[in-house]
Amino acid sequence: MSFEQLKLKNQLCHRLYMASNSIARAYREPLAELNLTYPQYVVMMALWEQDEVTIAELIDKTAIDGGALTQILKKMTDKSLLSVIKDEHDKRKRLVQLTHTGHSLKLEAADIPKRIFCKFDSIDTTQAQQLMQLLDLVVNDLTD
Repeated sequence: MSFEQLKLKNQLCHRLYMASNSIARAYREPLAELNLTYPQYVVMMALWEQDEVTIAELIDKTAIDGGALTQILKKMTDKSLLSVIKDEHDKRKRLVQLTHTGHSLKLEAADIPKRIFCKFDSIDTTQAQQLMQLLDLVVNDLTD
């Protein structure tokens, strides 16, 4: 028996792992210029789309684990990028809203997607869209 099913070269999951690590490395320099980690950048993008959302909505939008998100929000609050406030209508809920500094960072971050995509020498925009659709299927299949 050759155990082909156990070879790394035959593993989709390992390719996704390598791609994820490579992408994280590609983002490191441009995000360092903004003093953001990748998870913080994801939170910022979600808030730039829609500001003043509940923590639950932010968890849904970003797919970041609640415990991890709490730590991320704390660090971002310390950087004066956002604030977490009580919802006026439901005191049990917390709203996340950008500060002036958080809003102004959007302009500085505007070129990051283009800078990252330029690194994909072998993929055109059509292939990138197809890849995103395939990855959405993977995520949907593996999410409860």
